[in-house]
Amino acid sequence: MTVQELYDSIGGNYDSAKRILQMDKLIGKFVLKFLDDKSCEKLLSAWEAKDGSGVFDGAHAIKGVCANLGLNGLSEQASAIAEEFRPGNARTMDDAEVDRLVAELKATYDKTIAGISAFAAEQ
Repeated sequence: MTVQELYDSIGGNYDSAKRILQMDKLIGKFVLKFLDDKSCEKLLSAWEAKDGSGVFDGAHAIKGVCANLGLNGLSEQASAIAEEFRPGNARTMDDAEVDRLVAELKATYDKTIAGISAFAAEQ
């Protein structure tokens, strides 16, 4: 599987990753490092504990890492959650709506991790 095929399979934006990292070798290297990133676990644990600061930290980290990797769907989902819990912002969503957003992010994250894991197995 090529890096571009990986991005096609996980709904990533290969062109965005290419603009930032410029070479498939670097994209592949950094996307594989995403497998070790614990930001999603941090977000999920913080949401379960109703720790708004932890939710913001986890979502903000996911947003940044994913934006740099061209994983725009995950970045956008994390951004919506981060903005809800950004220090100084008033909450605009109820917990049920945040539950839905967190579940959607988790599903996208799981699909992304599965695709990257398959890519890693071929390397």
